[in-house]
Amino acid sequence: MLKFPTFKTTATTLPLHYSSSSQFSKSSPPFLRISSSFSSITISRRSSIAAMGDDSGMDAVQRRLMFDDECILVDENDNVVGHDTKYNCHLMEKIEKENLLHRAFSVFLFNSKYELLLQQRSATKVTFPLVWTNTCCSHPLYRETELIKEDSLGVRNAAQRKLLDELGIPAEDVPVDQFTPLGRMLYKAPSDGKWGEHEHEVADIKYVNQEELKELLRKADAGEEGLKLSPWFRLVVDNFLFKWWDHVQKGTLVEAIDMNTIHKLI
Repeated sequence: MLKFPTFKTTATTLPLHYSSSSQFSKSSPPFLRISSSFSSITISRRSSIAAMGDDSGMDAVQRRLMFDDECILVDENDNVVGHDTKYNCHLMEKIEKENLLHRAFSVFLFNSKYELLLQQRSATKVTFPLVWTNTCCSHPLYRETELIKEDSLGVRNAAQRKLLDELGIPAEDVPVDQFTPLGRMLYKAPSDGKWGEHEHEVADIKYVNQEELKELLRKADAGEEGLKLSPWFRLVVDNFLFKWWDHVQKGTLVEAIDMNTIHKLI
């Protein structure tokens, strides 16, 4: 597990989404933590879908989580309609035939220099290995604490849980009351394979400023250095991120909040 220095922080928050996007950053010296819980719907979590192969590629822990953890199923208006295993929610056949939508989130963590923390997915992942993406991504689960609708608290609880799981960031460093819901979106990124994307190991991390991120985008578009970005991260970058980033730097993030609109980015 990647380790981060411990700092006393306070924070402001952002949005929530299904295949969702959340933005987190540390605020107060030396980090500004902005948590954006970007609420949206996705056809298979953040609907980033990728080839995964057959079940034999899963280790015992991954297999247990795929069948024991249940995602929250929603309709296109973000109303809860049921629940199903992560396994079923990421089967392309079911996604297409049943139009399965389930909630997801993405976390964006900024430091005091307003740099964004990116993660590179592990080389051992069966989906999107070594692809660069935002700080943390996952699903709220079908459990009481992560189903709370008021102020997107359920998704904020899930984001706090996954920051610890993926990056070793303890809950006290990312208090849920410092997350600010920013918006909602629905999207789908189809794949050629049997499965939708799932797993949470991290190969590398790095902070980038806006210009450095733009250079990463250029390289990814040009196919240079084999650099690739996750499809869900690219959708957020192209549609929202730089506007949020400017508001973070100006201290006007509340002006970017829009929880009424569901942006359909399919």
